[in-house]
Amino acid sequence: MNTYLKHYTSQGPFTKIASIGDGDLKLTEFGIISLKAGESYAAESGAFEVALIVLGGTCAVAGAGFDFPKVGMRKDVFSGKPHTVYIPCGTAYTVTGTTDVEIAWAASPSDLKTQAYEITPEQVKEAHIGKENYQRDALLMLTDAFPSRHLFIGEAFVPSGNHASYPPHRHDFDNLPVEVDMEEVYFFRFNPQQGYGIQKIYTDDRSIDFTCTVQQNDTTLIPRGYHPVINAPGYTMYYLWIMAGPNHRKFLSVPDPDHKWILGQ
Repeated sequence: MNTYLKHYTSQGPFTKIASIGDGDLKLTEFGIISLKAGESYAAESGAFEVALIVLGGTCAVAGAGFDFPKVGMRKDVFSGKPHTVYIPCGTAYTVTGTTDVEIAWAASPSDLKTQAYEITPEQVKEAHIGKENYQRDALLMLTDAFPSRHLFIGEAFVPSGNHASYPPHRHDFDNLPVEVDMEEVYFFRFNPQQGYGIQKIYTDDRSIDFTCTVQQNDTTLIPRGYHPVINAPGYTMYYLWIMAGPNHRKFLSVPDPDHKWILGQ
């Protein structure tokens, strides 16, 4: 059974989708919190830092020394910018649904001592990446502008029939200022939801050479290598991307040498 593709089916208030070791991930765990209005989920971050990204709905997030009473301002991922809460290691927290709410949960090992904080939709940065039929709009939330040991998180929206993460790029080695070593996880949604795309993950030596179909609520695990994705015509593709690096948190990558001519290089 291939471990680079995971399918999500809700198993209650919290569903773990990927753990360290899955798909050779070393720094990233991923899951979904799904709550009805008035329902709560309580957890302890332990030896991990945790990012809570509201996919849709509104919730309250509270713990010792922090209380964010209204987190989440969009009905779904296609209806506005995300609202994110960062929970440091060694911290108990409780999430309570103000409405029905769905939250992406991302975690990475951490010893960073800092306070819990929120990243509001107003603080999210926007970027347009690519051109012609390989473009996407990106929303950047948990960047190096905010404290975190390993996490760097954003969202991407791919128009009908477009390629993304294209020309294929990798971020496998620490080689500042052009590339940093960061593994990655993608979580997909589509509008309309019956949409689909194709994900490819491959390395220079082809020790990984994997291609799969991605559909609503699928997750791909990218421990290393190039990782282009293609969106089917007629649909808007969304993917939450979670990067985690051992040494740096930068938005830096290098293209596949076979395809960098597309960039004029």
